[in-house]
Amino acid sequence: MTRGSFGVRASERVVESRLSEVRDFVALTKPRILLLTSFTALCGMVIGDGENGVALQAISLLAIAAGAGGAGALNMWYDRDIDKLMERTRSRPVACGTVSPMDALFFGMLLSLFAVGLLGLAGGWLAALLLAFTICFYAVFYTMILKRRTVQNIVIGGMAGAFPPLIGWLASGPPTQQSIVEPLLLVVLIFLWTPPHSWALALLRSEDYKRANLPMLPVVCGEKSTNRHILLYSLTLVPLSLAFSTLGAASWLYGVIAIVLSLRFVFYALMMNFSTTATPRATGALFGFSITYMVLMFLLRIVDHVFLYQVLPPLWW
Repeated sequence: MTRGSFGVRASERVVESRLSEVRDFVALTKPRILLLTSFTALCGMVIGDGENGVALQAISLLAIAAGAGGAGALNMWYDRDIDKLMERTRSRPVACGTVSPMDALFFGMLLSLFAVGLLGLAGGWLAALLLAFTICFYAVFYTMILKRRTVQNIVIGGMAGAFPPLIGWLASGPPTQQSIVEPLLLVVLIFLWTPPHSWALALLRSEDYKRANLPMLPVVCGEKSTNRHILLYSLTLVPLSLAFSTLGAASWLYGVIAIVLSLRFVFYALMMNFSTTATPRATGALFGFSITYMVLMFLLRIVDHVFLYQVLPPLWW
């Protein structure tokens, strides 16, 4: 084998090592949560009809995504001890040792500060202040205090994931037509959706949470109590779906589709409480649909606002 071939292989190993490092730091940002957060923020921007141009709004959306990523990195830094105990999280970069705790802490803080500064310059300092509060709420109040101490951790802590639509609405620029009612309804929607979504996952991964000694509802109160709580929260989504139309924040067509989606959510919750089939199957169905539900509710809201509200108002409003 020639020296040249050794050199090529060495270069390939260096490149692969660098790519692996990049993948690890991307994983620190919790990409799936980051994408959902960015999407809900985008919805807030669209309905805001603010005066900021497309370029400023795109930069603002990047800043919000960076803030979500920074909060995720800080969460992984602090939770590295319990992440090692849970099958679902043990492969996370800090938990498995591919990223050092100090690197994760520095990365999370740097990304968060960058996000707040960038959003302040592009979308306004009120939006940046709310983003900073959201990052602190998730990384400090939820991760360091609530998560390990109270069974209401996900109920209270879920507020951190509920603010992006309002942040996006503020970052769109001074709203020209739309009131604050609609972004607040979207905040409430995420807030009420988060507990049943998270408790369904906790039911599916209850052994994980027991090993980590986390006071999730299924661990503390049991399966039946958790199922009842999931049903109660699911029922609140139905009148909330109707509120979008009755308060004038969306078309009636959106209201009808939203109610149908919410009733399906309730149907899965009823299956968990009263079905004679295996509970994991019903729980898995609700957990899977909960993600689809959230994406569709916000996607439909964008379509409704852009097309039905602006193009066909006499027909649907």
